[in-house]
Amino acid sequence: MRLPGFFTITRPLNSIVAGLTAIVAYLIDTGTIVPETFLLFVIVALITAGGNVINDFFDAKIDAINRPDRPIPSGSVSGSSARGFAITLFLAGVLVSFFTNEACIGIAIINTLLLIAYAGKLKRIPLSGNILVAYLSASIFLFGGALNGWNGIVHIIPIAVITFFAMLSRELLKAAEDVVGDRAGGVDSVPIRVGIKKTSEFALISTVIACAASFIPYLWWGYWYLAGILPVDVIILLATLRGLNCTNPECVKESKASPLLKAGMFASLIVFAVSAVFLRP
Repeated sequence: MRLPGFFTITRPLNSIVAGLTAIVAYLIDTGTIVPETFLLFVIVALITAGGNVINDFFDAKIDAINRPDRPIPSGSVSGSSARGFAITLFLAGVLVSFFTNEACIGIAIINTLLLIAYAGKLKRIPLSGNILVAYLSASIFLFGGALNGWNGIVHIIPIAVITFFAMLSRELLKAAEDVVGDRAGGVDSVPIRVGIKKTSEFALISTVIACAASFIPYLWWGYWYLAGILPVDVIILLATLRGLNCTNPECVKESKASPLLKAGMFASLIVFAVSAVFLRP
């Protein structure tokens, strides 16, 4: 395994952002940062990286069509090395979680098993894989709240709901982009079943629900929060609308709907963090 491939296959930026999201979740719940939140970052970053690696391992044939530049199809990482690396990352993340509490340990173990199940089988079941990825993204907020106990989990649920529906929308749009490779790889995805246009419509519905849920934290943070989140809602709505009239994968890719939606989600994370620090009730 060459070092660049070893590094790239973890999708380090995604893993780092996921780790930071867990810290933001704790900040939203408590309004403070404590030394133990560094453990949240390490656990989530390791398990997310493991999920990225195991996903590439199972998707090697599909990526050879959809994303031939990725480490395994490009030859910079072997399949067996990727599998071993993923197992190491998962084990490291779960072991570190034992320095937190029972709620965090439980989420870390469950999410690790779900990531493996998703990559190995659930991804190939229409909608199930999309829903699972949306849950895994939302659960990072639950994990951050869990460091503050079960009350922390309950308090952070509205943010998790927003994240779930925004991520579900993005997952549907990504599936629409990947129809050619998924069909060749035997993946029975939502756009293969119902068509790209219908899938884009489902994505829009999910985005609307996410935007509606984004008003709930107004009860905590007031009008200044609304001033920050409304432009973000507009961004993700416009992003989803860009792919609404597409009928083929190339059109969805050219619309840039998925990366724009991702940018909007990142912007929402900033709004949540700033609100948690400066707009405490």
